[in-house]
Amino acid sequence: MIQSTITPPERQGPASAPAEPGSPLGNGLKQRHLSMIALGGVIGAGLFVGSGAGIAAAGPSIVLAYAASGLLVMFVMRMLGEMSAAHPVSGSFSVHAERAIGPWAGFTAGWMFWTLLCVGVAIEAIGAAHIVTGWLPGTPSWMWVLIFMAVFCGSNLAAVSHFGEFEFWFAALKIGAIGLFLGLGVLAVLGVLPGTASPGAANLLHDGGFLPTGVDGLLVGLLASVVAYGGLETVTIAAAESENPVKGVAKAVRTTMWRIAIVYVGSMLVIVTLLPWNDPAVTEQGPYAATLDHLGIPAAGQIMNVVILIALLSAMNANIYGSSRMAYSLVSRGQGPKALGKVEGRVPRRAVLASSGFGFVTVLLSYWYPDTLFAWLLNMVGGVILVVWGFIAVSQFVLRRRLEREAPEKLVVRMWGFPYLTWVALAGVVGVLVLMAAGEDTRGQVVFTGGLTVALAVAGYVMQRRAAAAAA
Repeated sequence: MIQSTITPPERQGPASAPAEPGSPLGNGLKQRHLSMIALGGVIGAGLFVGSGAGIAAAGPSIVLAYAASGLLVMFVMRMLGEMSAAHPVSGSFSVHAERAIGPWAGFTAGWMFWTLLCVGVAIEAIGAAHIVTGWLPGTPSWMWVLIFMAVFCGSNLAAVSHFGEFEFWFAALKIGAIGLFLGLGVLAVLGVLPGTASPGAANLLHDGGFLPTGVDGLLVGLLASVVAYGGLETVTIAAAESENPVKGVAKAVRTTMWRIAIVYVGSMLVIVTLLPWNDPAVTEQGPYAATLDHLGIPAAGQIMNVVILIALLSAMNANIYGSSRMAYSLVSRGQGPKALGKVEGRVPRRAVLASSGFGFVTVLLSYWYPDTLFAWLLNMVGGVILVVWGFIAVSQFVLRRRLEREAPEKLVVRMWGFPYLTWVALAGVVGVLVLMAAGEDTRGQVVFTGGLTVALAVAGYVMQRRAAAAAA
């Protein structure tokens, strides 16, 4: 039965956890699905489309930006993997924050991530529509956004095993395409690809040097890379619907981290080595298509656009899944509208519809603001993911101490260098937020993120106090 109240923290024992009604959901996800869901949720608009703006802003130093944020996200995923392997639940870090800090923290982290993924769905839909309108000029962007939203909202209303199989094959396709891109790029950098000459370090050091736009440009690139990594956390949400949650999340976290590092940092290094960072094609065509066209590979740019389209739709599908499960978990713990908690066919269909709602609103926004909406949405979510990562770090610090005392056998995955690297990760999150607040172009995002965080925290605290008073 779905709970309608929050267990007050005063009544919780040190090892207690919020009740999780995991049984109504399916368990049709296999290990191969989990690994690909992790990659599918993160390889989308942020990498294929947003990285072009990052390169244009930071120049070759975009490699440093992706490496720094990649190291941070590896720490975050390791911490999240530790908690999720010990306690796999559909609410993932929202439940962990509730257990570690209190119901208000779980409420805040959960609904912030839900907001992030809902906006992500809209970003992916707009990015995909942009590609299709390039092939079919004259067709309205909003129409394609509507079509994509209808298709993938519908796919998430079906059994979870169908979602997992879809994500497996489409994520495998885009990983294979990026692998081929990296292979061709490395051959071109070495000068052994037929018809190409090695550029050496010319594009890395000329046109203003490795840091052509200074620290301000690097900051913009850093923010773009943080946005690109957002969504990787979905794998720990999906683990609750897998056949073996503990083993599944442990393996997925271990293997995903180094794959992401190769895909992101490797891609950026290949692109800025082969292309001048200020080449207009980087933003007009997208960095991947522009690079392949530069190498003179016949129709490679258009083929890459097909892959990018699939990647965007795949990430869109994964984000609808992740947001619906987060909403379901929050509602099941009494932290959202009860109506969204109903499960039909082992799928929280009302949560799926609610999580797709902003994407459908984007249809209208695409009609009114077809040229500016994508950039606005992309900039909106950067600070949100950092706050979520902050909750993850604090929760891991508290729960790790608790597990070491009460259930050390559950530490299947361990955070490296605990507690020092946990503090390093938290300091990294705070540091990026401070840099964003200091930057003129990014200050608005911090204001939006801060306002959203405070509003949700206050709402969560009020709800927590009411639950405590009712239980007294």
